[in-house]
Amino acid sequence: MEELYNQIQGYLNMDEEIPFEEFDQFYKKVLDVLNERNEQFTEEDIWKALFIVENLMSNADARSKETKGALVKKYKKMAKRNELWAKNFVVRLHKFGYNDDQINARFEKMFEDGPVEAN
Repeated sequence: MEELYNQIQGYLNMDEEIPFEEFDQFYKKVLDVLNERNEQFTEEDIWKALFIVENLMSNADARSKETKGALVKKYKKMAKRNELWAKNFVVRLHKFGYNDDQINARFEKMFEDGPVEAN
């Protein structure tokens, strides 16, 4: 999860948007990891996964409003799928004892912290 987390942090700090092809490739890579390993996620993995899918969701939603043609439908589908994952991770964090205010505060801190430094 850390690699994907660092990758999205890098994207968030870029001045320009990445092209659809790169966005789609990252989205599919994230979905593959979520589908294959989400049941084994640690609490920290869940936090990182939530951060990733929330950012993918909001970015895909924004792009769907700025884009024309066939990509609109693709971005909307991406946003919807990420929304489902985000809800899943929020429920799991609630089970760890976090409330919505704590989740939002941690989420904002993750934005401020940026990528995780390699050991």
